[in-house]
Parts: sequence; structure tokens; C-alpha cells
Amino acid sequence: MHVSCCRHHFRVLLLLFAAAASAADEFQFREAPQFYNSPSCPPPLTSTLDSVCSPSVLVHVAMTLDVAYLRGSMAAVHSILQHSSCPQSIHFHFVASSSIAGLNSTISLSFPSLPFLIHPFDPSVVAPLISTSIRAALDRPLNYARSYLPRLLPRCISRVVYLDSDLILVDDIASLAATPINPPFALAAPEYCNANLNVYFTPTFWSNPSLSMAFEGRRPCYFNTGVMVMDLDRWREEGYTDLIEEWMELQKRMRIYELGSLPPFLLVFAGRIVAVDHRWNQHGLGGDNFWGLCRDLHPGPVSLLHWSGKGKPWVRLDAGLPCPVDALWAPYDLLEPVFHIES
Repeated sequence: MHVSCCRHHFRVLLLLFAAAASAADEFQFREAPQFYNSPSCPPPLTSTLDSVCSPSVLVHVAMTLDVAYLRGSMAAVHSILQHSSCPQSIHFHFVASSSIAGLNSTISLSFPSLPFLIHPFDPSVVAPLISTSIRAALDRPLNYARSYLPRLLPRCISRVVYLDSDLILVDDIASLAATPINPPFALAAPEYCNANLNVYFTPTFWSNPSLSMAFEGRRPCYFNTGVMVMDLDRWREEGYTDLIEEWMELQKRMRIYELGSLPPFLLVFAGRIVAVDHRWNQHGLGGDNFWGLCRDLHPGPVSLLHWSGKGKPWVRLDAGLPCPVDALWAPYDLLEPVFHIES
């Protein structure tokens, strides 16, 4: 029974990989519906370059863009605009590798009036600091770009909502962006104090008093870095990017954690963040990091659905192996098939 189960999982993974590899060639994006500000909102933003520091911007949103997750990013933007009371007053900031061409036209064609900037991210900035983790996708340099947002975004921007690409919103993002963040805090996110923080670090870390005392004087709780409200001014003042890099440098020498970019964030911020209501990150819908098996929604209200984990809804849908929760993502999908006519 165990062997049969593993063979089934292996076949599923092969199908998911094949679907993801062919998606860029077989599909194209369509134009999203236009969503408008309500009468109580500021005037629509007109020019991307002129509006980035405008007081009319109610929310700055930052996301990363790459080929593998572009479909998810487009769906996320679609969901944000659809559920916002002031969609034309949201300014998007997309962080992407400078080697990826065509992103500007792709976004503009699907969202013709979207105020956005693309910020090139040089992978060599962080690549030497990255250690291998339990999942190859977690080792991509772009996965670490969120740590560099205070340096990448214009200094006139004091607050940004960072979002992963594998999620959708079903609530007004302005409510999340308005989370009060008072000194000495620089970060707000849903935290989960029932999670066992020990599993995110190796025995080497916990057995070394000079390392484990990093959490002394605070109550560290797990939080997911895919949904964060960041006070960029305080982040810059405190030099948090440098602190994250220091932990990554130590990791290269001692192997103190196993899971990509999350543990350095926990080391710097766990127990030092503003807690946000759990409805703003219904995470784990992509299953675990090994198999990506189906999971149900958690009980309670939902404002944001997050397919963190190995399984991504667009890949499972394409493979004909969707989970029930993937039906909640599908209405925001902007990809449509390109039909090839055989001669």
C-alpha cells in the first residue's frame, strides 16, 4: 500500500511539473475588467512615474514577478483590484530579475490603466548568501527580494504591503494596509503562536546558547512572510536588511536552519511584530513543502487565501488534478489558451 501511494504521488508530481513547464508557451493573458474608485476615493492615478510619490496613493503593494509564478501574480493583482473600494489609488511595485523581458507589456496589456513600476533585482546581490533548503523553489534569489524592498523602493514610500504571488484577496486591501504599526515595530503580519518554532531551526542552533539566546526577552511566534505590512522608514533606520544578511552568512558556515528565506525573518522579527487578524492569511492551501497535498480551509472569516506550500492552483488545474480550494482561485485567472490550428 505504501509503495503504491508513493508511486501515485510521483506520477502526480510529474504531471504538475510538465504542466508548469509548458504553461508559458501554451497560454496568453487576457485583459482584466476595469475597476473604478468610489466617489469617496481620491482622483485616479494618471502617470506611473509621476504618481509613485503622490499623496493620492492610498496603498503601495509590492510583489515579485518571475516566469514560473507570473500567472499567480496576475491573478493576485486581479483579485486586489476587484475587491478594493479604491482600485485606481493602489500603486503596484513589481520586483523582477532584470533578465526577464516583456513584463512591462504583459502587465500593461492585462491592466491598461494600472499604476505600477518594475524594480530590477540583481540576483548576485543575494545569491552568495543562499543555502540549499528542503525545496529548490525556496532557493531562488527572487524569493529573498522582500528583504531588500526598503532599498529597492523609492524613499518617499514609507509603508508597503508585501504579498506573495500564490494568493488572492477577497477583501479590501486598504484595511490590511491601515494596520497601525507603532515604534519600535517595523512589521505587521498574522502570527501563529501555537506553531512549534523549534522545527524551523536545526539542533545546531538550539544547542548553542550564544545562538538560541537570539530570542531572549521576547515571545517568538511563527509568521508567514508572504503577507506583511512593512514600515520601510523604521526598517531603514534599524538596518534590518543587514541583520537578515548576517544570519544568512552564519547559516552558510553552521547550517542553523533548513527552510529558505523564512528563518532569517523569524530570527530578526519573531516576537517583534504587530499581530494581524488571521483572516488576512489563510495560508497553507498549497499543502506541505514535499508533496503539496490538498488541504481544507481553516475555520473562521477569510480575507486572503494563500496557496503557500508545494501545490499551486494553476499547476494543479492544468494537470487536471485540482484540490477543492483551487476552485476559489480559478475565477481570478487571466490566462487563456492559445489554440493551434493544425494544417
